[in-house]
Amino acid sequence: MNAEIAMNQIDVKALAMDFLTVSQQAAIASYPWIGKGKKNEADGAGTEAMRNQMNAIDMLGVIVIGEGEMDEAPMLYIGEELGTKKGPQLDIAVDPVEGTTLMSKGQENALTVIAGAASGSLLHAPDMYMKKIAVGPKAKGCININASLSENMKSVASSLGKEVHELTIMIQDRERHQKLIDEVLELGARIKLFPDVDIPGAIATCIDEMNIDMLVGIGGAPEGVIAATAIKCLGGDFQGQLIPHDKEEFSRCLEMGIKNPEKALTVDEIVKTDQCFFVATGITDGLLVKGVQKKEGNFTVSHSFVAIGGDVKSYQFIEARH
Repeated sequence: MNAEIAMNQIDVKALAMDFLTVSQQAAIASYPWIGKGKKNEADGAGTEAMRNQMNAIDMLGVIVIGEGEMDEAPMLYIGEELGTKKGPQLDIAVDPVEGTTLMSKGQENALTVIAGAASGSLLHAPDMYMKKIAVGPKAKGCININASLSENMKSVASSLGKEVHELTIMIQDRERHQKLIDEVLELGARIKLFPDVDIPGAIATCIDEMNIDMLVGIGGAPEGVIAATAIKCLGGDFQGQLIPHDKEEFSRCLEMGIKNPEKALTVDEIVKTDQCFFVATGITDGLLVKGVQKKEGNFTVSHSFVAIGGDVKSYQFIEARH
C-alpha cells in the first residue's frame, strides 16, 4: 500500500493521542528507577510498559528503530509487529528511556520518545553515528550539511533577521565537537552545551521561547530519525549524514535498504511523509518537558510534548494526572 495513502486513511491527531498514553505509561514505569544506578532495569520497565500499551492500539505497527535486533532484544526489537493488526500500517521509532545513563544517575533530560509515520516512510537507520544539523521553521531551506558551520550560521542568521553574534547554537559537550565549539565562539555567537540526549535540543530550534537557533554535531542515527520526525511535524528543517566507521557498519546500511550510506539526507528523505507524529514524556526534568512527579493522594503527574504533522503542523505541552 502506498505510504501516503495509508496514512491519509487515519486521523493523525487521534493516533498521536493514542501514543501519548503509551509514552506516559512508559515514563511512569521507569520513574521508580531514577537515581538507582540500574539503567538496564529502568530501560526494561519502560520497554515492557510501552510494548503492552502499543499492543492495545488498533494498528499494524512495525518497529523500525527500537531496542535492537531480535537476538539482542526480547521486546520492541526491529521488525516486531505491534497493535491489534486491525488498523493503519505504521513505521514506529521508539526509545523507551532516552538517556538511560542520565536517569540511572538521577540527572536531567531523560525521557520517553516515540515517532510514527506511514509504513515505508521512516529511514531505517542502523545504530551508528550521524552528523546532524537542525533549525526551526524560519530557517527552513537555509542549511547545508556539506557547508561549514560558519557558512550555515551566516545563512541562518540572515533568515532569522539576526546578526551572527546573536545566534545560540546547541552542541553536545564532547571532545569530537571542540572544533565546532571553537568556530561558534570565534564568530562571537553563544554556545549551549548539553551532556547527553540531543532530541530535545533539535526540537528546541522549532520553539521560539526556547531561544535555540541551531543544533549541530554528531550523535546517534536512530535518534536523528526520531528528531527529524518531530522537526518535520513542526515545520523546521533537519539534515543528516550517516557515518559508518568500518565495513561492517557500511554493510549494515546496505542490508537495511540504504543504497548510498554516506549521502547527505534531507528531512524529506529521512521522513518521507508529512503525515507523521512525535510524542515525548519526561522521566526526569529536562529542556523540553518536566519529569514524572509523585504527589500526595496517590497520584502521579506526567509532562509530555506532542507534535502532529500533516496540514496543521501543531504541537502541545500536556500535563496529566494518573
